[in-house]
Amino acid sequence: MEFFKIKRDIPFMSYGRYTTTISLVTFVLAVFFLATKGLNFGVDFTGGTVMEVHYAQPADLNKVREQLAGIDLKDAQVQNFGSSHDVLIQVPLKQNTSGAKLSENVMGKLREADAGVEMRRVEFVGPQVGKDLVDNGAMALLLVSLGIVGYLWLRFEWKFGLAAIIANLHDVVIILGFFAFFQWEFSLSVLAAVLAVLGYSVNESVVVFDRIRENFRKMRKTEVAEIIDNAITRTMSRTIITHASTQMMVTAMLFLGGETLHYFALALTIGILFSIYSSVLVASPLLMIFGVSREDFIKPEKTEAEEVLP
Repeated sequence: MEFFKIKRDIPFMSYGRYTTTISLVTFVLAVFFLATKGLNFGVDFTGGTVMEVHYAQPADLNKVREQLAGIDLKDAQVQNFGSSHDVLIQVPLKQNTSGAKLSENVMGKLREADAGVEMRRVEFVGPQVGKDLVDNGAMALLLVSLGIVGYLWLRFEWKFGLAAIIANLHDVVIILGFFAFFQWEFSLSVLAAVLAVLGYSVNESVVVFDRIRENFRKMRKTEVAEIIDNAITRTMSRTIITHASTQMMVTAMLFLGGETLHYFALALTIGILFSIYSSVLVASPLLMIFGVSREDFIKPEKTEAEEVLP
């Protein structure tokens, strides 16, 4: 299916130096913000108490925050959960206060203003559990990255695997850089979005790489830059359709999914936008830098003199 017919190849590789420079600058900035500001880990990672309460009428979140501030819980996060009647309260870990006592204090304060408020569920996350989640999340990211490199190395060639993983990690670091710079909450759902972006981005790279490999076999007298430009241009229609369809779904979650899905959808949105950029303007120029050539796929034909020699 090709809704967007592009007749002439777009010279993407002629801009390769500029795009890789821009990517390097954004990557360094993202690393800088991660090193200086760090991620704003949510209760999932830092430990604390999570409560879901239900009101008979739509809840006033600002009033709930004021009530919690009255019992020295100004740092509690309050948001709707599912509907305007349900409220999710996340309280960071407090020293010398157990989770059970903390939930009792919160419910006692909320019932002073509304006796009908109900506790639907309460969960306690200890600091050790949070630390284990951080470690396991980092290990999952590492294993996924290694798996992607191995898959592309076996399917194509080591230059493609290295180019793809650099481009994909570029996307991941950019997402983390955004969360560090704006200090958005980094939760388990955001980590899931980051891992999803890794798989999503490598899929786009595989499509482009597959067309590049095919072009090397068909366009035997064409320069490498022209082969890559043709591969990207020929897959452009598919890229537009795929990413636009995916982003429509993610945009619906971003604006209609409530605060619970907001940062998950936001991380996916950043990842989708940068995966388009990285697969075209990062991974492909890196192939040029690594010296990809036709000989990587097709063995050079022997001359008559070479065939005669033993």
